[in-house]
Amino acid sequence: MPASLRALLERSIDYAGMFPPCSIELEPALKNQAEYVRSPDAWMLSTFVLPVAQFEAAEKSLSQFDPKHPLRISVLGPKSETAAEFIAALKKTTEAIRSFQAQHVDLVLVVQLEMLLPQNVDLKELNEARSIIGDLKLQAFWEAPVDAAEETIDLLAAHNSKTKATAFGYKLRTGGVTADAFPVSIQIARALIAAAQHHVPIKFTAGLHHPVRQFRDEVQTKMHGFLNVLGAGVLAAEHQWNEQQTVAMLEDEDASAFSFHDTVFAWREWEITMDRIKARRKLMTSFGSCSFDEPREDLRALNFL
Repeated sequence: MPASLRALLERSIDYAGMFPPCSIELEPALKNQAEYVRSPDAWMLSTFVLPVAQFEAAEKSLSQFDPKHPLRISVLGPKSETAAEFIAALKKTTEAIRSFQAQHVDLVLVVQLEMLLPQNVDLKELNEARSIIGDLKLQAFWEAPVDAAEETIDLLAAHNSKTKATAFGYKLRTGGVTADAFPVSIQIARALIAAAQHHVPIKFTAGLHHPVRQFRDEVQTKMHGFLNVLGAGVLAAEHQWNEQQTVAMLEDEDASAFSFHDTVFAWREWEITMDRIKARRKLMTSFGSCSFDEPREDLRALNFL
């Protein structure tokens, strides 16, 4: 396997088996995770996406994990409609995280928090959120609709500039189970460019099951590819691409345009070296997928893995 492929995809997949379209139950999803963390492809696995409301139900499956293979979690907090509800929900969520981690030391490691950001949240609430999260060693990603991506990233950047704590990140929804859930390429491009310019971490969720962009019958539209999205993210940041250039990569359906070597990753004539991939991946973090198998099978079918 080329080293540049590993650099681009290391800890890139947040396993979200309980969510559509897979929608499997918690127990088999955790059983899968326990197998995945011990597999030869575990380097590609990031976290297990677990709703905070499922903490208690997850406890009976924790014996499948151990200090060498802990359950690394991205906690999904509840949805809220207003800033006040968001703050109240965040307080309950962080209390639950602290208690869950304390009860299961060495077996559980909460490294991410994902929550929907209501429209009326401003710097005041973000500062309060920072205080609530306190000393928890996790990275928070706040989701907002794609048409509010640039505005949300601006807001997060303004907050991040005033603190030395782990930067707040933006969560971008890149698909779903229906055609209308998929943002157009220009929307993703604008989010990638804004995140790079403002040094705001960004993660992705939904619709990125396949490496390269392609039409899929099950959603009757073209699904974005995770190599397109992560690749465009690191290359756009490295080469200061404009929207048009970024869209061109996001919409490329030719797998042969992507090449991986031990020293560089290239898309067409554009290259990025190993050390720069690793640096840029600090901002282009991971993507949620209900399948950990599909992405790997597709990579093998393309002879990338």
